[in-house]
Amino acid sequence: MTTRTDTPMPDDQLPPDPDVDANDPTPVARPVHLRWRFLGLVALGGAAGTALRDVINTLLPAHGGVSWSIFWVNIVGAFLLGLLLEALAHRGPDEGRRRALRLLLGTGVLGGFTTYSTLAESTAALFIDGRGLAGTGYALLTVLAGAIATAIGLRVAGWVRPNGARA
Repeated sequence: MTTRTDTPMPDDQLPPDPDVDANDPTPVARPVHLRWRFLGLVALGGAAGTALRDVINTLLPAHGGVSWSIFWVNIVGAFLLGLLLEALAHRGPDEGRRRALRLLLGTGVLGGFTTYSTLAESTAALFIDGRGLAGTGYALLTVLAGAIATAIGLRVAGWVRPNGARA
């Protein structure tokens, strides 16, 4: 039987945690994902992104079991996420306003805007309807196009550096 002690390990034995802000003035550094301010930013952004996706999906419903609006939402979201994260990375470490923007826009808005669950549901529905080839094509096309869109977003953001310097 092992006994748990509340004595923390020395810092030199712990792996770095990107969610712990070393400059946090509180006595015990609380991980970012446990801070109410950041949770609120993600929730606010997620609500906005989900609402926008719902409006688009309502205006452009699925045809023949394939939701092309969700396809394009996921592709645009992947592009914008690549663009956002690369642009923020070029401007410095993930702290302060950059961290708040990443959590609000990246994790929140774009996390709520894009949807893996609807992609999975649409793909499964195509398989259940006996359209396995269409389901496979839809899933593969979405994943590949999303990867390409992310790469393009990274590249576009990489062209423009802070203060107008080009890569």
